[in-house]
Amino acid sequence: MKNSKILILITALVFIFLIGPFIMIFLTSFSSDSIMRFPPKGFTLAWYTKALNIEMFRTTFWVSLKTGLAATATALILGVPVAYANIRFNYRGKNALELLFSSPAIVPGMVIGFSLLRFFVYVSNIPIGIGLYLGHTAILFPYTVRVVSSSLRNFEGDIEQAAISLGSTPLHAFFAVVLPNIQSGLVAAFILAFITSFNNVPVSLFLTGPGVATLPIQMLSYMEYYYDPTISALSSIIIVLTVIVVQSAEKLLGISKYV
Repeated sequence: MKNSKILILITALVFIFLIGPFIMIFLTSFSSDSIMRFPPKGFTLAWYTKALNIEMFRTTFWVSLKTGLAATATALILGVPVAYANIRFNYRGKNALELLFSSPAIVPGMVIGFSLLRFFVYVSNIPIGIGLYLGHTAILFPYTVRVVSSSLRNFEGDIEQAAISLGSTPLHAFFAVVLPNIQSGLVAAFILAFITSFNNVPVSLFLTGPGVATLPIQMLSYMEYYYDPTISALSSIIIVLTVIVVQSAEKLLGISKYV
């Protein structure tokens, strides 16, 4: 009985540690005080109105949205055939190749961002927007491979072989049989990759520049000069939208079994 109480206490402390910061951000977003502090004083929705009306937030939101969608789509186009090859075929150097593909998820984001900065800007002289897109594609690639691979493991390869034995070409069987049966995994990979891209800071911090910035980087820049609850309001909006998207996908598709 005593051990159960200790376990409940530890669980509660961990829960508070994980959820507490989000609760504080949410509460301070309604504060009528001009400085972000906790506990909040008063109640107002003015900070939400201000966050939605600031031009630089709207502009960088579209940059994050377009970059996230483009990078996620590219990572999926590249990741699906790689995941298929890893699951369906055995070849020499397979383990080493899988480790290489997963390296962007293992190496710290700051290291990846600095390395890409050196390559894109100083070596290749690639425009900032394209470099940001390529950098996000690189960090999203291992997530798409991992999620799609998990989905392919749950799909019986005998169905694909049956289609081929009935006269279908391997390519036609892939598009007509395999892809429709792993669409839940594809959606899960898309959502996970897009959220990762949209909220990314370490890589974006190095690859953004004059005239090109993502929303998280713009929020950091704003906090250098202002410490009002505007950032709390904007953060609360992002958190709520993220939770809605993830929970909706979980209810409809059960994406957690692929992640």
